Amino acid sequence: MWKNIKRSLLRCLFYPVFARYVSMPGRSFSDTLPALLPSEKQLAARLRKHVEELALGIGVRHAERGDSLRRSAKYCTSQFIQRDFDVEIESFDFQGVSQQIVVAEITGRRKPKEVIVIGAHYDTVLGSPGADDNASGVAALIEIASLLKDVPMDKTVRFVAFPNEEYHGEDWRNMGSYHHAKRSHDRGDQLIGMISLEMLGYFSDEIGSQKYPFPFNLFYPERGNFIGFIGNYASRDWVRRVVRNFRELAAFPSEGAAAPERFKDIARSDHWSFWQFDCPALMVTDTSNFRFPYLHGEEDTPDKVDFEAMARITVGLAKVIVKLAQAPRVWSRRAGRHVDD
Repeated sequence: MWKNIKRSLLRCLFYPVFARYVSMPGRSFSDTLPALLPSEKQLAARLRKHVEELALGIGVRHAERGDSLRRSAKYCTSQFIQRDFDVEIESFDFQGVSQQIVVAEITGRRKPKEVIVIGAHYDTVLGSPGADDNASGVAALIEIASLLKDVPMDKTVRFVAFPNEEYHGEDWRNMGSYHHAKRSHDRGDQLIGMISLEMLGYFSDEIGSQKYPFPFNLFYPERGNFIGFIGNYASRDWVRRVVRNFRELAAFPSEGAAAPERFKDIARSDHWSFWQFDCPALMVTDTSNFRFPYLHGEEDTPDKVDFEAMARITVGLAKVIVKLAQAPRVWSRRAGRHVDD
């Protein structure tokens, strides 16, 4: 009882300052999850296959583990090609190893120069098969692209599989995502937002399964049964927009935060790279070490991944991206109706 009273008092104390960081539009889904549709069950099976191919078929995906990075890039490339995407490979060298960034996109019909980037890293730390971190993100990346392949888009949606998120020599500018973001910036791409898919597979309904750095623990659930949307304060409008759309379109619990970068944990994925070039960006995540006890270990295996939850999230994100890629319509006095902007 005293613990709850103390938490409530602290929450009242911190809320006036932290409301701008933690307040999100809409309400998190809190009803009983509906039964999966047949198509969603099939999607869950495909997600499982991708995770198993990466985590078990290839295993550790690291520059010091043979040709594992090349095989991972080849797998992503083949999956995009099977779905009738044209694939571009962007290469860079890191410590004598050629790194490959795999790029596929749906070109926008009306505003093709405006680009939304959806990305996930395919590499792992040395010693971990990386089922949740981050074969789960790559699997969702491939299947979101598949779901959207034939959907008309006003803006360009770019799907990118990155290397070198985990092993970058203590300099994040060596990440594949940084190289891609810089190239995009240098060639004048109009990047309007980025979503990093970073660990999407581990969930728990147990009280106490979810941890947070203080004082964020005062504002969020104790059960790790939700998907998180995390960005910096400069990306606040983007975070709120994505969260609002997810809560409108998806039947899965969600939480969001747009916090100052002094809270270091908010930057721990490929979205950081896009912040360096003034692109709003966020990560979608099961919150990594704040929930997942097997992070960066040899037990990060496919049996820990909840593929049904991943299917729900994947479908929800696909719907969100379609809405984000729609050009706004404005009222024209001359035409007397709404017209495309």
